[in-house]
Amino acid sequence: MNDSEGTLPMATTTDHAADLREDALALQEALTDLVRAYQFRDRDAICCYDVSIVQSQALERLARHGALSLNEFASALFLEKSSASRLVDALVRKGYVTRRPDKDDARFIRIDLTKPGRALAGRLQDDLVQERSAMLAELTDADRRIVVRAMQQLSSIAARGI
Repeated sequence: MNDSEGTLPMATTTDHAADLREDALALQEALTDLVRAYQFRDRDAICCYDVSIVQSQALERLARHGALSLNEFASALFLEKSSASRLVDALVRKGYVTRRPDKDDARFIRIDLTKPGRALAGRLQDDLVQERSAMLAELTDADRRIVVRAMQQLSSIAARGI
């Protein structure tokens, strides 16, 4: 069938590029607003626990992944190795993480949560998940699944670019 027979013309590459740019702009604005809102909400929620946002993210990564080498730890947090080392130092001083030699190669250290660090990571996660649950409760079940899946995909794509 052709256009005179009632079919719609194929979208052009230019239309696709314009649509993609428009969607990318909308995504940029939405992410900027979302990140800004969560930075302040997370800061306020976390301030009572004697850790910074970055320190809380470090505890969360260790709770999720287990003991990590310094390089793995830095990579998981998208930090330079020197910044990651300073972060570990601060968490060691607070008693939330330990540094110990790697069991397979003593030249490397492994960073792991202490018992108090694991407990704090659990409390932080519980508080933040409760807050996220309240927000997600405003969506339909179908929309909630779409949003979560899309955020997971975007996070994975973004991480590959870092």
